[in-house]
Amino acid sequence: MSTLRRIPDAPKRLIAHTGAERHGVLAEALVLTRAECEDIVQRGLTLSKADACRISIGSTYQTNVRFADNQMSTAGITDDATITISSVVGKKRASVTINDVSPEGLARGIAQSEALARLAPDDAELMAELGHQEYASIPAWFDSTANLSADERAKAALTALEPARRAKDLTVAGFIDCSANATAIGTSAGLFAYHRSTGANYTLTVRTSDGTGSGWSGADENDFGKIDFHDIATRAIEKARASRNPQAIEPGRYTVIFEPQAVSDLMGSVRGAFNARATDEGRTPFSQRRAGGNGTALGERVMDARVTLLTDPADPQILGTPFDGDGLPQGRQVWVEKGVLKQLAFTRFWAQQKGVAPTGGGSGGGGGLKMVGGDSSLAAMIADTERAVLVTRLWYLRAIDNRTLLYTGLTRDGTFLIENGKVARSIKNFRFNDSPLFFLNNLEAIGQSGRVAEGGAVVPALKARDFSFSSLSDAV
Repeated sequence: MSTLRRIPDAPKRLIAHTGAERHGVLAEALVLTRAECEDIVQRGLTLSKADACRISIGSTYQTNVRFADNQMSTAGITDDATITISSVVGKKRASVTINDVSPEGLARGIAQSEALARLAPDDAELMAELGHQEYASIPAWFDSTANLSADERAKAALTALEPARRAKDLTVAGFIDCSANATAIGTSAGLFAYHRSTGANYTLTVRTSDGTGSGWSGADENDFGKIDFHDIATRAIEKARASRNPQAIEPGRYTVIFEPQAVSDLMGSVRGAFNARATDEGRTPFSQRRAGGNGTALGERVMDARVTLLTDPADPQILGTPFDGDGLPQGRQVWVEKGVLKQLAFTRFWAQQKGVAPTGGGSGGGGGLKMVGGDSSLAAMIADTERAVLVTRLWYLRAIDNRTLLYTGLTRDGTFLIENGKVARSIKNFRFNDSPLFFLNNLEAIGQSGRVAEGGAVVPALKARDFSFSSLSDAV
């Protein structure tokens, strides 16, 4: 996958690079351009003999460095392009994915998808391909990320490695992953969509040498230059040292202060709950059985009145893709406004069934979920709290009840007891059994929203009462 076969008449700069040569090649030379994607789509549609055809293209150039045990461990560069060909014959549909963009490879993919379509059962939910659409231009590409050098990645890693080596009592492990991406969709009905973006993700874990303390921090940005690597290292190191020798306290219901990553971890299931079909079929928390049939909670308050949840690919904190997998344009969508459920997410099929406009994406397209922030801060929440549990992040989450979004999971990498407005001591990790909907109905304070390292969300730190910790965990 690291070597792409380019179409014969592509510009010379697109000749595939191999081995050490690729280390000096800019991302623009390896990520498919709009013109190249258009060319592939037109070639494929010309070859297609199906009743309808959709060609989806993904092109990625990825660089990374990993470090562990206070030393660099791996570094790499990969580039790849995938083409998914979806063919419709009558009421039958089938798809084939290839990563050979040569004329011969494209022809094989087209033929295979058509052969499979003829063997497929009828698709009762088959929708006609979309024709021409208009899309917003979203500036999600940053050269600082796309053309990042190996030296720059190594220097970023040293912001954690050097202090850990000097300290003697710390061990660090981290991963810096940067990508340049292009995605395109073309259909036999005349649609063509193209978008390119970059992403930079950094996560860092610091452990104390006695094995009792662990700290974590991270960041995710489109622009590598926005990541403060020194600050991430400082926070993770401080948290690791502060979390040494945790003490056990009794499980139960506590006031909690969740840092943004913990909020994102808990709220990861909320976006899927906006699915209109699942709601209409009684499978989400927003399904309500009323006399005469199933209803929904649309127009009703389902969360604290200070909660507004939205998706918006053009939001500077999100910078998502302006279309979904069907090529349907994606714009700003407000799902919950001041605690009230304002709308649900309709696929094209379900929108047709219900006679409404589709929102696309199945569970709300347009990039990561954003919760509008408040005016508090993490420090202010702590200072204004008599007794609470401070949580860095959560992990190993598993669903218990989809109707209430009840989940179980564990705290991780720094859990602390707050007493009299100060972080009093580190405590052992908990297993929890709770729902983000319960959590978002018990809020006491809301911080400022920011993009988190894991989960793609833009959320604030939150303080809430009566969060349920069911048992202790000895894991660090």
